[in-house]
Amino acid sequence: MNPDRQLADHQKLALQFETAIGQVVLGQQRAIRLLAVAVFARGHVLLEGGVGVGKTTLLRAVARGIGGQYERIEGTIDLMPNDLIYYTSLDAKGKPAVSPGPLLKHGGELSTFFFNEINRARPQVHSLLLRVMAERSASAFNREFAFPHLQVFADRNRVEKEETFELPAAARDRFMLEIGVEAPQDPAVLEQLAFEPRFYDPDSLILSVPPALLPCQELNRIADLIQRGIHASDTLRAYVLNLWRATHRPQDFGVVLDEVEPAGLIDAGASPRGMAYLIRAARVHAWLQGRDSVIPEDVQAVFAPAIAHRIFLKPVYEYRRGELVPQLVERILHSVAAP
Repeated sequence: MNPDRQLADHQKLALQFETAIGQVVLGQQRAIRLLAVAVFARGHVLLEGGVGVGKTTLLRAVARGIGGQYERIEGTIDLMPNDLIYYTSLDAKGKPAVSPGPLLKHGGELSTFFFNEINRARPQVHSLLLRVMAERSASAFNREFAFPHLQVFADRNRVEKEETFELPAAARDRFMLEIGVEAPQDPAVLEQLAFEPRFYDPDSLILSVPPALLPCQELNRIADLIQRGIHASDTLRAYVLNLWRATHRPQDFGVVLDEVEPAGLIDAGASPRGMAYLIRAARVHAWLQGRDSVIPEDVQAVFAPAIAHRIFLKPVYEYRRGELVPQLVERILHSVAAP
């Protein structure tokens, strides 16, 4: 089949996927679009938000729509790396037995791995997850296990800080997108969530998403078609490079922050990997909009979720991260001239 025809057919399927998720999780159109971007860009995702805003329901609905083999694990303070690899138990005869854990249970068929409350897990667990995310493989039982179709989704509760561990910079950089999920503000949406009984039972609600709506075994191939078929002009490339430079030296682009000197604010800007993730995400965004080339609006739509978590501030400012980084990202987008 012609690649352009394939892209058009899969784009219709992607929009059906978004619609199905949007009927389960109301008022989260931006988060749903960004999750669709990540699915077709084959990048891992970290959701962050308060309690009860629908992060877990959203990710469970996405996992059902993707199809394939799915595993979930809960982050707890006593979780150890081996808990992802194997389980120990007593068999029917009372003898010790070892069985594959959530990462290994399905072998190469594992499609979606959901890590709930990732910031409750210890750094040792983060380290193992980092390798799995980076290489889509793990070593166990004297052999290597590959997960060619794996996509990791994690969520983090930004409210509770007791018995939690901040993700290290290297781990955060492996997430293509970090998506904030806020409570809906539309009164009509809030009324539906509060008064319609179908929203009281998340398990039944998620079953309304058509299973395996997307061809999980084909997503890597589709993603490659998108990256090869959606073009970026020379002027667009120059624009993205200027955005990258502005994350390192915002003062060179006239960025001004409230009561902070930009020249002394940043410890490290976005990594080259981060900029590659940015353009990958922008290409998928353009494709979802029905375009065959990236425009500045596509880059701007994914800039904050792709880049904000990759900007690291000087220690004296890091405690104000939640205030300063969104402001910095917004002013970079306003200060760097778009083609």
